[in-house]
Amino acid sequence: MTESTRETLRCGVWAVAIPLVILGLSGCAYQPSGAVSPSAPGFFLGLWHGFIAPISLLGSFFADHRMYAFPNSGVLYDLGFLLGLSAWGGGGAYSARS
Repeated sequence: MTESTRETLRCGVWAVAIPLVILGLSGCAYQPSGAVSPSAPGFFLGLWHGFIAPISLLGSFFADHRMYAFPNSGVLYDLGFLLGLSAWGGGGAYSARS
């Protein structure tokens, strides 16, 4: 086995091992079932929080303020937050045209 083959094999092992370790560690995290209430922020509040996120970031430097609601309703809140945040950059449509 040549040196370049060994190096390629070693890089391949690391490329597989690191994502597996990260995936395994993320499986250890959980949110207790009682942590999310029916009145938890959902999609529309996530959309609003995403839209005002840059302003909230500036406010968090001067006050005890969070940009992201916790606990929230989960995937729908995250989707709203992402869509609201992407409104600042045009959602990537500008870069797709050029």
